[in-house]
Amino acid sequence: MDVEYTGRQTTITRKLKLQTEAGLARIAKIVGNSGSVHVILSTDKYRQIADVTVQTRHQTLVARCEDTEMAIALRDALVKIEQQAIRHKKKFGTIKRHPKTDVKGAKPEVAVNGARRPNVTVKVAAKSSVGRKAVPMLVHSFPSHSPLAEPHVVRSSDGVARRPMSLEEAVKEAAFRDRDVFVFRDHGGQAMVLHRMRDGKMELIEVP
Repeated sequence: MDVEYTGRQTTITRKLKLQTEAGLARIAKIVGNSGSVHVILSTDKYRQIADVTVQTRHQTLVARCEDTEMAIALRDALVKIEQQAIRHKKKFGTIKRHPKTDVKGAKPEVAVNGARRPNVTVKVAAKSSVGRKAVPMLVHSFPSHSPLAEPHVVRSSDGVARRPMSLEEAVKEAAFRDRDVFVFRDHGGQAMVLHRMRDGKMELIEVP
């Protein structure tokens, strides 16, 4: 991975770089070696803040941690990135693929009275001849409509920001809360929605 370091009111020592490389080596085993990493280390009075962003082809992982010691803040941020990568891999690695409908040997759908009904078994009557009795036709089909389960709705306020924030802050906050949908307002009062798609990219939706 390509790693970029940025120091704000602090010095990035060789020890911190070695610590970062060790943490990224564990993360690379999960997400792969292709991608880029941006590490921002900053000091605000007595607070030591570590921001780590890992950008791969299919996902963006963001973590922000702070402590009185920079090494601890950096360690916690790398651990959060690793946990996000593991959750993402489990979430998208267990999606079952639906079989293709055009597989050889699959039974085609048959239209009956304008509605398509799958798995139709048809026995066609043989041609009758003099002195022979015709075989009757039997048609078996399943109902075209299946009952829909009642949706289960759960109210939650964890995906809504309580204060105005910039787009960058909203992306980091959504990743910190591990939310696929995050609602916030920018500093101009415009309501916006962040949506994490299946490929890991963040989609920004402006609410009219």
